[in-house]
Amino acid sequence: MTDDHHEPPREEFSHDPVAGVTVSAEMSVSELVSEYGKAGIGAADLHEAVDVTASMFEESTVLFGLAGAMVPAGMRRLVADLIREGHVDVLVTTGANLTHDAIEAIGGKHHHGRADHPELTEREHDEKLREEEVDRIYNVYLPQEHFAQFESHLRAEVFESIGEEVVSIAAFTRELGRANAEVNDRDGIEADPGIAAAAYEHDVPVYVPAIQDSVLGLQAWLNSQISGFSLDALQDMSELNDIAYEADSTGAFVVGGGVPKNYVLQTMLVTPSAYDYAVQLTMDPPQTGGLSGATLEEARSWGKLETEARNVSVYADATITLPFVVAGALDRLA
Repeated sequence: MTDDHHEPPREEFSHDPVAGVTVSAEMSVSELVSEYGKAGIGAADLHEAVDVTASMFEESTVLFGLAGAMVPAGMRRLVADLIREGHVDVLVTTGANLTHDAIEAIGGKHHHGRADHPELTEREHDEKLREEEVDRIYNVYLPQEHFAQFESHLRAEVFESIGEEVVSIAAFTRELGRANAEVNDRDGIEADPGIAAAAYEHDVPVYVPAIQDSVLGLQAWLNSQISGFSLDALQDMSELNDIAYEADSTGAFVVGGGVPKNYVLQTMLVTPSAYDYAVQLTMDPPQTGGLSGATLEEARSWGKLETEARNVSVYADATITLPFVVAGALDRLA
C-alpha cells in the first residue's frame, strides 16, 4: 500500500544544504574556496572571510592589525605585497614584527628549527640554544648576532637622521622604513625590503601603540637616555582618527589579538560611523572574556561595527589562514 500524502518541505531548511567537498589536483585557490563554501564549521567561516575580505579590499579604507610572530613565521612578503598593491591603508602592528622585518631587510635570516639532539628534553634543548646564542620562536630560530646588526642599523641609519627631535611613533616607523629600503638596495640584499619599507614607499602609516614591548622599543628608549630623541605616542591618535573620520567606508582586517586588535577597533569610538567590514583571524577563544578572542559581534555592542556590518571570525592558526584568505580574496578581485 502506498502513501500518496507528502508533507511540504520545511521552509526554514529548504535553503543551501551542506554538500560534500571535492578536490582535484589542479584546482585554483578560488575553486577550493568555493568548495569550502559547501562545507560547515571552520571551512564555512573561512569561505565567508574570503568573501568579506574581497569586498573590504575593493570598497573600503582598510585598517590592518598585525599581531603575533607573523614576520618570523614567514608572512612578511605577503603583508608587504598587500601594502604595495593598495589593499592596506593603515597598518597597526607590534614592535617585534618591525624588529624582525628590519632584520631581514638588512640581510638577517630566520631559520627552521631542528632537533639536533633528540636525547635532550625541551628544557635542555633551549638551554643549549641559549649557550649557542640562538633565540627560539616556537619552531623558528634566530641567531642573536642579528639583533646586534639591527641595533647598529638603528643607530647609524635611523636615530642619526631623526636627531634630537621628539617625534610620533608613525614618524619613527617611517624613518625605519626609509632606512630599511635604502640599506636593502645599497647593500644588494637578496630578501625583499619588507613591510616598513613598502609602507614608506607607498605612504602608508605604521602605528605601533605598544612599541616599548619590543627590541625596537628598547633601543628607542636607550637612545632617549643619551639624546633629546623621544617618542610621542599621542601624536599618532590624531592622524589615525582623522583617517577613520574622513573615510567613506572602513574595514578592519585583524590578525591575532592584543594591542593591535584593540587599537584598530577602538578607532571607531571617536568617529560618527563604524566599520562596514571586519575580519579577524585568531586562535583565542571568546569564553575567557579576553580581548584577543572577543568576537566581532561583541565589538558591535561597543559601536565599533555598524549594525549591518559584514563580519566574520576564523578561529585557527593565522599562519595557515592568512595566506589562504588573502589569496582567495585577490583571486576574487582579479
